[in-house]
Amino acid sequence: MRYIGNKTKLLQFIEKVIDKHKIEGEVFADLFSGTGSVGDFFKNKYKIISNDFMYYSYVFNRAKLLNESIPKFENFTSKYHTNIFNWLNDKKYESNKNFFIYNNYTPIGNRMFFTENNGLKIDGIRINIEELYRDLIINENEYFFLLASLLESITKVSNTSGTYEAFFKFWESRAIKEFNIEPLEFNQVEIKFSNTIHNEDSNSVIRKIKGDILYIDPPYSVTQYASAYHVLETLARYDFPVIKGVGGKRDKGKYISLYSRKQFALEQFEDLFRQSEFKHILISYSNQSIVPLEELIELARLFSRDKVVHVEYVNYKEYQNHRSSNKRNGNALKEVIIYFKKDVEYAKSPLNYSGSKDTLLPIIIKEMPKHIGVFVDVMGGAFNVGANIVATNKLVYNEINDKVFGIIKWLLLNDKKKIVLNIEKTIKKFKLSKRGKNEYLSLRNYYNDEKTEALYLYVLHMYGFQNMIRFNNSQKFNTPIGVAGYSDDIKNRILNFNTKTDIKNIELKNGCYTDIKWEEYPLDTVFYFDPPYFLTSAAYNDGKRGLKGWNGDSEIDLLSILTKLDKLNYKFILSNVLHHRDKTNHMLIEWIQEHNFKVVNAGTSGWRYAKNEVLIKNFEI
Repeated sequence: MRYIGNKTKLLQFIEKVIDKHKIEGEVFADLFSGTGSVGDFFKNKYKIISNDFMYYSYVFNRAKLLNESIPKFENFTSKYHTNIFNWLNDKKYESNKNFFIYNNYTPIGNRMFFTENNGLKIDGIRINIEELYRDLIINENEYFFLLASLLESITKVSNTSGTYEAFFKFWESRAIKEFNIEPLEFNQVEIKFSNTIHNEDSNSVIRKIKGDILYIDPPYSVTQYASAYHVLETLARYDFPVIKGVGGKRDKGKYISLYSRKQFALEQFEDLFRQSEFKHILISYSNQSIVPLEELIELARLFSRDKVVHVEYVNYKEYQNHRSSNKRNGNALKEVIIYFKKDVEYAKSPLNYSGSKDTLLPIIIKEMPKHIGVFVDVMGGAFNVGANIVATNKLVYNEINDKVFGIIKWLLLNDKKKIVLNIEKTIKKFKLSKRGKNEYLSLRNYYNDEKTEALYLYVLHMYGFQNMIRFNNSQKFNTPIGVAGYSDDIKNRILNFNTKTDIKNIELKNGCYTDIKWEEYPLDTVFYFDPPYFLTSAAYNDGKRGLKGWNGDSEIDLLSILTKLDKLNYKFILSNVLHHRDKTNHMLIEWIQEHNFKVVNAGTSGWRYAKNEVLIKNFEI
């Protein structure tokens, strides 16, 4: 089948790249599946997740990925005692006003996509397929196989250069041949897994799926598939759309791909990489695409493990149409596979701090906008959220508590192995152990009276009651001993604590969030707020421990700043709770309703005092 971007000739190359880099896994997602050639090729090796936002593509992929061989059509054969393809081809069809192809895409409709006889037959077969399915003579799987067969078969008599942007003003030799529906050509092999097929926008479906290998084959050029293959879409849906223009095109509407629009394409890739829960990512692209190859590689590097990206080149025959760019600078088309291992692990902060959002990270990240130039973790705390966000330009950590700020700064900017060594030396020096009260108090006194260093406070927090970092009004650490201590888990969290944004692009700020100069940030900034919750209390917000508390006035100040940010067209996300036990934050609920902000259920956090958290946002994805 003639199809823009069809990867039939590149299948061996894709497999070669997988073998070269020893890519392993069970689940393979084909996110822009088109006619399904890639999934069809690999369906005997992996569980395939297929997706494309065009419905005709969904039809092709259902037919190819759910069949090991041509369906038997047992009910039909039992009833009619003949081959279903012969039956459909041999029938005589008479036109009527409901024959959409005949009345619109043949000379009857002043267009020359098909001859009148072929248009008549295409409509007749399409309606027969629908009737057979309605009457339960064919099942759902057989229905989609027939429909895919019809779609593929009409391309063999279409009076076009390959797409349906326009038709020839003369009859090409292939177009005057009599149309016959023939069985779909596909890979007839054993299917070892249960494959799934989606018909959604790629950047929406990526938030719902996960696996091992993600293959991305997006549009490369300004050509919109909804326009190029509108006849296939109409025949697949048979929904009698309003059409217009010489080409009789249906309204593209929601089917416009932002990957084919230069001002949006890079942002689409950023969102796709951020939301992907796949270990290995393969991207088919070229050196003549909408996004310059070098820019796409650098973007991939931001999301890759160890910042390593591989590029594999292969010569490939170029597709051109009347909208193809001539600005090649003499360079032949080079089709490439960009491959990188996605950094899919969340870095859990080594600081056990009340209100940390480590368990809610998957939900929080899924609610991020498509582009994050600057990310500001406004009330950073243990830095679980900000550390796991890729910002393309800058990441800001802000924290009012100078003791917590000091620990995070120490953990981030010092050699991790030396940190572990110094922690273990301190434990040994003070002979610390679980429930070793006297030894713990000895270190606590040493910290309060002699050396108020982040190292000693961090060790105290590990052995302290519920890992609290609590001070009295004299700013003396006064948390009693608890039942926990140093462990291999904490050690590993220290060694693995790094930010996903390059450390060179991180700013650490110690101050009250109300002092932040909001307008100094660019409009592609996302502000994340995780304040003390008005409905709950903790050691850091009760106002009794030498630190400023959180009360009704504090809540009003916060909501005023968020309203200001919204008016300035900044994006924000606020973590909070609307209800807790028998309490309700009426002030927050009324504010949300007044401004029509979006509320997302983020799940339950906290094991001792569990609370149902929400995310409040002023933007849609």
